[in-house]
Amino acid sequence: MIEQKRLYRGLSVEDLITGVKNGDISLLSRAITLSESVKKEHQKMADDLLMALLPDTGKSIRLGITGVPGVGKSTFIEAFGDYLTTQGHRVAVLAVDPSSSKSGGSILGDKTRMEQLSQNPNAYIRPSPTGGKLGGVARMTRESVLLCEAAGFDVILIETVGAGQNEITVADMVDLFMVLMLPNAGDELQGIKKGVLELADLVVVNKADGDFEKTARRAARDYKSALHIMADHDAVWQPKVTTVSALHKKGMDDVWSLVLDYKEKTQAGDVFEQKRKNQQVHWMWSHISDALQADFMADKSVKDALPDVEAKLMSSDLTAAVAASNLLKLYYAR
Repeated sequence: MIEQKRLYRGLSVEDLITGVKNGDISLLSRAITLSESVKKEHQKMADDLLMALLPDTGKSIRLGITGVPGVGKSTFIEAFGDYLTTQGHRVAVLAVDPSSSKSGGSILGDKTRMEQLSQNPNAYIRPSPTGGKLGGVARMTRESVLLCEAAGFDVILIETVGAGQNEITVADMVDLFMVLMLPNAGDELQGIKKGVLELADLVVVNKADGDFEKTARRAARDYKSALHIMADHDAVWQPKVTTVSALHKKGMDDVWSLVLDYKEKTQAGDVFEQKRKNQQVHWMWSHISDALQADFMADKSVKDALPDVEAKLMSSDLTAAVAASNLLKLYYAR
C-alpha cells in the first residue's frame, strides 16, 4: 500500500521546504506554527522539515535583546531593525515571552507599536506563545531561528520580556547578548550588576537625548566601570557600552559596528563557532529534558497519584524529595 502523504493545513513538508527556501513569509509562518505544535504527528513533520532545511541554516548573526521596564525596547528594535534593512540585511524579530499565551504578551503589543518595521518587506516579526512553560518556548524559539535563517534572514533579534530565567535562556541561544538600560544608573546598577549585566556582551544606554543626554553618558561610564570589574580579562571579547537615542534613531550604526567587531574578534579566536557547538549540545539535552517531563506528566499512574501527593506535600506530610521519589517510582514501575 502506498503511504498517504502527510499534510499540514493542506501542505506537505515538501511544500513548506520550498516555501521557506523561497522566502515566502506566509509559508514561513505556517512552518513555525507547525514547529510549535505539541501533536506528535506535527512534531515528526517539523523534524523532517528542519532536517531538510538544516544546510540552509546558521548563516545569520543571532542577537539577544533584553531591557528593564520602560527602557524603550520596542522603539529600539524598530529603529535598529530599520537601520539594518537600509544596510541590505533581512531582519527577523522573535520573542521569548512566558505570558504571551494568556495576554498576548509584550511582543504582540510591540508588533503593533513597531508598525513601520512590521510593514518592512525585509523584516519579519513573530510572537511565540509559551503555554507558561519556559522550556517549551526555548524549543520553539530555537526552531524558529533555524526556519528564519533558512528563509534568508541574516540578522535574528530574539527579544526577552520578563526577568531572571528568561534572560539566561535567551543568552544561551544567541551569539551576542545585548542589554538595554535607562540613563539613570545609580541604585539600579547595584541591583542588576550581579544579575543580567553578567550575561551582557553589549550594554546599550537608551534615551540619550535632550535632558537625558549627559545623564546617559554618565551612566555609560558607570556601566563600563562595572563591566571592567566583572569581566574575564582573558576572554577575546570584553563587554562594551554605548549610548543611543532610539526615538531619534541615533547610534544604531555604533551598535551594529560593535556587533560586527564582536563577531570578528570571536570568530578569529574560534569562540564564535565553539559557542554555537556548545549550544547545540545544550539544546539537545533541553529537548531530552522536555520530552521526559512531558512523558512523565502524561503517565496515567502519575496523573492519578499527583493530587494526593501534592496535597500531602502542601500539608507538610511529605518532603519534596520523598514526594518526587514516590512519583518517580510509579513512573518507573509501569
